[in-house]
Amino acid sequence: MTALAKYDRLEATGLWRPSPQEQRREVIVSIGDATLIISDMNDQAIAHWSLAAVDRYGSSTSPAVFHPDGDPGETLELMDSEAEMVDAIETLRKAVSRTRPKPGRLRWMGATVSVGAVAAALIFWLPGALQKHTLSVVPDVTRIKIGDALLTRIERIAGTPCQARPAAPALKTLALRTKTKELIVLRSGLTDSLYLPGGKVLVNKVLVEDYDEPDVIAGFILAEQVRGQTSDALDEMLSHVGLRATFTLLTTGNLPSQALDDYAEKVISSPRPQADETALLAAFKDANIRSTPYAKAIDVTGESTVGLIEGDPVSGTLSQPLLRDSDWLRLQAICGN
Repeated sequence: MTALAKYDRLEATGLWRPSPQEQRREVIVSIGDATLIISDMNDQAIAHWSLAAVDRYGSSTSPAVFHPDGDPGETLELMDSEAEMVDAIETLRKAVSRTRPKPGRLRWMGATVSVGAVAAALIFWLPGALQKHTLSVVPDVTRIKIGDALLTRIERIAGTPCQARPAAPALKTLALRTKTKELIVLRSGLTDSLYLPGGKVLVNKVLVEDYDEPDVIAGFILAEQVRGQTSDALDEMLSHVGLRATFTLLTTGNLPSQALDDYAEKVISSPRPQADETALLAAFKDANIRSTPYAKAIDVTGESTVGLIEGDPVSGTLSQPLLRDSDWLRLQAICGN
């Protein structure tokens, strides 16, 4: 969309609310590549809205309140002082609207849909082919957007992430050591850990509260990284949501809300598949982290994880401490009241 270039450096301050049950929070709004980017005051992106699916409550209400098409509960409020951003969003919405079929073109649209359906049947005659093609063309920014949307659904079940400020440095250190884009600790709902499309890793708080050393949670994180490298998280998701949702993603860049809701309920309650042992040991070696604590957390007898114990790449050698004792104690209190 050529109109995007005019607004690529435009920013504004607004009030964002992910759902009617939550309080509004001050955010920074900017226009990205076909998306409206909502970031917190630390410049950390917390939501991505497709510009093709932004709607507004009323055409001239003040202040301007926008929401994603199909999800009126999530809102973005822009005051009159941010008129330039409001005008930019309205301009882009109108540009998108001009490309949409008009009622008077019903016959043309019907013919186009028919031809398109035949073409789709010829090109994508197997659901697997459609899924494979979709995965090959979905950009990273869309994967991140899908991962964030899935996280929002998971939070509705598992509660808001634990964010005790004193634990933040330790959480960041753990993410750097395991080469993880972002670590998020959840209070409940999740079996143990989960790799999201886009690269974020979720962990249940029991992994920090119920063990004496950080090597255990590090092992779960590395296992998720290995799963993410050997099995595409978005591929698994599309296999569950089905052909119609996959086609919607391919044509609009978004997954239906119902598909996201259904998958969120399924994925947090399902046991995670076993990570490839050879690749996992290599990950432990690369991170210079012991695999034995993780192996014994999986199976206290060690019978089913003997390969991780006997093949521990750091066993008997000096390794860089994963976390200082004081940092580990702070991390264990990340969900404290």
